[in-house]
Amino acid sequence: MAALSDAAFPRVVDLRQLRPDDLEPLLAEEIDEWEFKLDWDFRGSSELVERFVAMHALTGYALVAANRVVGYTYYVCEERKGLIGDLYVMQRYRTEAAEDQLLTPVIETLAQAPWVRRVESQLMMLSRSFERALPMPEHLSLYPRTFMEVSLEGIEELPSLGRHDGITYQTWGDRYQDDAARVIAAAYRGHIDSEINDQYRSQAGARRFLLNIVQYPGCGAFYQPASLVAIASHGRVCGICLTSLVHHDVGHITQICVNPEVRGAQVGYELLRRSLVELRRQGCRMATLTVTTSNDTAIRLYRQMGFVPRRSFAAFVWDNL
Repeated sequence: MAALSDAAFPRVVDLRQLRPDDLEPLLAEEIDEWEFKLDWDFRGSSELVERFVAMHALTGYALVAANRVVGYTYYVCEERKGLIGDLYVMQRYRTEAAEDQLLTPVIETLAQAPWVRRVESQLMMLSRSFERALPMPEHLSLYPRTFMEVSLEGIEELPSLGRHDGITYQTWGDRYQDDAARVIAAAYRGHIDSEINDQYRSQAGARRFLLNIVQYPGCGAFYQPASLVAIASHGRVCGICLTSLVHHDVGHITQICVNPEVRGAQVGYELLRRSLVELRRQGCRMATLTVTTSNDTAIRLYRQMGFVPRRSFAAFVWDNL
């Protein structure tokens, strides 16, 4: 391993100095922790990390102690925004101070980049997300979020509420991308989630968001059979529910939203019900989703359908850097 020593105290090195082998024990532990805490198969994400590390193309930092990598974080830049993709420290070495050794240089590096004005992150494994001090607090907003789950046993018994107003439901296809982007931008206009993810604020941003969740494994492997669109009588998409597989028998709702013009018509309920039924039909035992904790309307719907909270975490936004 390049540039490592036998120093007993953790120190930070550039992630691009390392080889995939250097990260294997760390990533193996992270895979196990995601499995235990969230029933989430993290192997797809870890393989992507190793691939970019092998090319020395992943920007970020690693924490090194006793000549081994015990933590890492990485980030990417997208136009005028930085995204912190992950931050993980081995449980034996995990302290807030150790996590800060990784998080602080990322925020400082991005803040010094002349083209970056905003940083977003949702770090599922960060310790004490809500109580701790974080770098650059004058630019920081924190949004509590909830990871929820539902057993799919008996999900077929949920009543259908979808036969009304000429709305039909179709399986997702790429031809719906532009319409879906319009729905996302309309659904999140003025919504708190557009403060967390600024891609929701425009049709172009929503199109990039859709590309990310369909093509990349950050939210699991996109699963088309259970991904649906609602189509209004005039032929335009008025709602979407997109899914992924985060384990061989666990589905995840990556996005659900409806156009404001059909709110109150149970379109969101019916989209979600049909997606859950299809996930069950394909052998899933459970489904999960994440929701902003202050989104009372969405949480009422999810609880109505049997979802229960499993884990709380925070979304972080550093703005006006």
